[in-house]
This record gives sequence, C-alpha cells and structure tokens, in this order.
Amino acid sequence: MRARFGDRAPWLVETTLLRRRASGKLGELCPNLEVAQWLFTDEALQQATAAPVALHRAGRLAGRVVHDATCSIGTEMAALRGSAARTIGSDIDPVRLAMARHNLGALGMEADLCRADALHPVTRDAAVVVDPARRSSGRRRFRPADYQPGLGPLLDCYRGRDLVVKCAPGIDFEQVGRLGFDGEIEVVSYRGAVREACLWSAGLAGSGVRRRASILDSGEQISDAEPDGCPVRPAGRWIVDPDGAVVRAGLVRHYGARHGLWQLDPDIAYLSGDRLPPAVRGFEVLEQLAFDERRLRQVLAALDCGAAEILVRGVGVDPDVLRRRLRPRGSRSLSVVITRIGSGSSSRATAYVCRSSR
Repeated sequence: MRARFGDRAPWLVETTLLRRRASGKLGELCPNLEVAQWLFTDEALQQATAAPVALHRAGRLAGRVVHDATCSIGTEMAALRGSAARTIGSDIDPVRLAMARHNLGALGMEADLCRADALHPVTRDAAVVVDPARRSSGRRRFRPADYQPGLGPLLDCYRGRDLVVKCAPGIDFEQVGRLGFDGEIEVVSYRGAVREACLWSAGLAGSGVRRRASILDSGEQISDAEPDGCPVRPAGRWIVDPDGAVVRAGLVRHYGARHGLWQLDPDIAYLSGDRLPPAVRGFEVLEQLAFDERRLRQVLAALDCGAAEILVRGVGVDPDVLRRRLRPRGSRSLSVVITRIGSGSSSRATAYVCRSSR
C-alpha cells in the first residue's frame, strides 16, 4: 500500500476498514454496495445511529419536512429519504458536510445541504432533528451540558418548535425535565441492547405520552399512557427479565399489566407469571431458595447443572466470581436469578434456579 499510494496509504486503509464496519451498522439504509462507496471518519461512524433505529425514527416523521441540523456524514438523511416529504441538512463542520454530499450522492439524492450552526436556525416550519456530539477524542460525554451543542441551549433555541433530539440512553430524565422539556422521552432497544433515548417535543409526542419504550426486535411499543396495575406476588411458573428499554423508561409495571404479569418486589424489575408474553425469553422456576452459596451449589449439583447463566438484580453479587466458585460439573445448562425480595430489615436475597425457555 505504501509503495503504491505513498502518503495517502494510511487514509485509504482507514477508509476501507471503516467501510467494512459500516456495512453491518448502516447496510439497511441502502445496499451495502452503496455504503462501500461512502466516506467516513471513525468518530462520525461511531456516533451514527444504527440503520434500524434511524429508520424507526424516520417512520415517526413520515410525510414531514425534516431539517437534520447536525447532519454530519448524512446517515439520518439517508434514513429519511423514503418517508419524509423533504429533507434539509446542515452541519457546522465543512469536511463532514462534504462527506454527506458525497454519501447522499451515492444514493442518487440531490440533498439540500448548507453549512450552519445548529444553535442558529436556518429553517421554518420544519421538524428539526438534532444529534449532539457525545464524543470527544474517542471519549464519551455523559453530562447533557457537555454535549456539542449542549442540551439546554438546544431546547431553548427550538422552544415551541417540533424538535427531536437524540440523547445517550443513560440520560437523567429528571435533569431533562429541569431544562424545561415537556414532551416524550422514547427509549429504543435493538438486538437486546438499549441504543438511545430520543426526546420528542410536545407537538410530535404521542397523546398523553411522556415516556415510551420501543423494542425494535419484536416491534412492541409501550408507554406510560397505558394502565400500570401490576400486583406484587411470589414467583409463578416463569420469571421474566423485561427488555432494557422497558426498564430504562420506567415502564416495568405497565409492561407487566399489559401481559398479565406481576412483580416479585415493588422496587425490582423482575416480573413473573404463569405464561410468557409472545416471543419473550423467560426462566421456568425449578427451585427457589434463600441465597446461600453452599446450598445453591448443592441444588445445582442435584439438578445436574454443568453451565450456569447467572442474572443478578438488587444484591451485591458478582455473577462471574460466583460462577467460578460454584464450579458446576453436570450436563445441563441452567439459569440462576438472584434478587432482593422485601426492604429494610425484612429484605432477603433469594435465588431461583431456572430453565431458560431458549
């Protein structure tokens, strides 16, 4: 490479490697052949939204005129091309703007692009999408004030307009409220992992919805506008660990009410029931015992356990350390759910030895 391309070799190698990574993350935006013609930087590709998540957001904006005010290399605009009435893109970085023009051109899009600061609006009557930078020199920014641009100034700048802001999934919801946000917070999961928290201003939010969980793997959505009557009872046949989007959005009780489940403890996110929700992995309870390492080892040996998946919530147990100490030697694969039941002086750590549904 160096002999053939000289000083350009490092950039060509990096571009080739980034295109290979992008095919898995962004391939659904367009045929991989077209992604293989795109230009990237490592940081821009890291921040780019996975294609299924971007397409989900685009679906909620179908038929609208949409302004991507931090368009970067153009991935959100590519997701919007099949659903939005019109898309406009802007970015403060001229290099990324040039990359966006190239990338969207590979899709046959004649994109409306301009250089602009997201905090200085250049459109009217458009729904504005903003993805603030949350990385600097490869390191994540966790505080909303450290986003670029900061979340507070963004919300102030577009107050009263239709606005969508992509945020880190761990963002503090109460802090967002203190910034004056009164719309919907949607938590999105894909392939079993929580990918983002997205802020939808009041004009774009669902009716009466302040929090929503969207599970893209199953297509299920649940919101706080639904009933949350979920009782607390001892474990039934199955234990269910709700999807991370449901837990992060604080909708465990709503999810339980929808599927006829109940909580093991009012402050713990495990649910139980006699039937599993459709397409949900569950844990069939074989044995229940007060958590004691020696007793648990005996129960696993009696059940011929040779591989133990350990799930922990609400107790100070390291699953990897415990697995090594249990030393299972049987032939069955089992799951152990360890959680706290009760509060204060009456609380106790309880272990459920289970068979996974899949």
